[in-house]
Amino acid sequence: MTTPAWTPEPPAAEPAEVRRRHAANRVAWNEAAQRYSEGLPEAVAELRAGRSSVHPVERAALGDLALWCRRAIHLQCASGRDTLSLLLEGAQEVVGVDISEVQVANARATAAAIGAPARFHHCDVLDTPHSLDGTADLVYTGRGALCWIHDLAAWAHVVARLLRPGGVVSVFDGHPAGWLFDQDAAEPVASGVDYFGHAESNVGWPTTYIGELDVPPSTKHERLWPIGDVVQALIDAGLTITRLEERPDEYWTVFPAMPEELRRRIPMTFLLHARRPA
Repeated sequence: MTTPAWTPEPPAAEPAEVRRRHAANRVAWNEAAQRYSEGLPEAVAELRAGRSSVHPVERAALGDLALWCRRAIHLQCASGRDTLSLLLEGAQEVVGVDISEVQVANARATAAAIGAPARFHHCDVLDTPHSLDGTADLVYTGRGALCWIHDLAAWAHVVARLLRPGGVVSVFDGHPAGWLFDQDAAEPVASGVDYFGHAESNVGWPTTYIGELDVPPSTKHERLWPIGDVVQALIDAGLTITRLEERPDEYWTVFPAMPEELRRRIPMTFLLHARRPA
């Protein structure tokens, strides 16, 4: 794997800077969506065959959505395969939100191809439509989402306003400890990242994820959010934490040169559930 070189930058402190970084990420994700577009036929085939892309860790924690989830709202939904998989898990209807108009177009095309009860909104997650407020039994963020958000408090308040009383947010994401190690090393080697205040700009994508694009890659911006910050943001938004797990399970190979025995000593993911009080 070739990991893009990164340049540290101060965390975004002003709303205008948050928006600037989100806008830059929109451009980068529109470029990366080329690979998602190429994979639409496969996604349609998998969904038609009833094969869900929801991770087994998430499935075990959420249970049968048919028993409790009328509407699931997926924030940062990309091209919608995970969103539509929530229907296979039992949700009655799904709504997706993503900042990339190319990803949203892909998601709409996939939903139309399988006749799914789904709607998709193109906007910054911080601008998720207020018409959705109080309608979600489940707010779902999927995998690899939080690092693209540069105002965690604003994100948590969006989550809280979307949930019905008693509704649940589920976050299954990469563990921030993974940022502390060199991704290309064969054993744990310090990356030099500051766990408590790391933000970065970088150009390009891991070759094992997106591969070579036919356009020059744009600059994008990421942020390391310690788990404590994620938990506190949801608490400050009025939610009650009901589950927190740190896990060795992977959803992509962060350290491809590192033997599995060593990788499983590092927390790779975390699972977090929080509930809006009834």
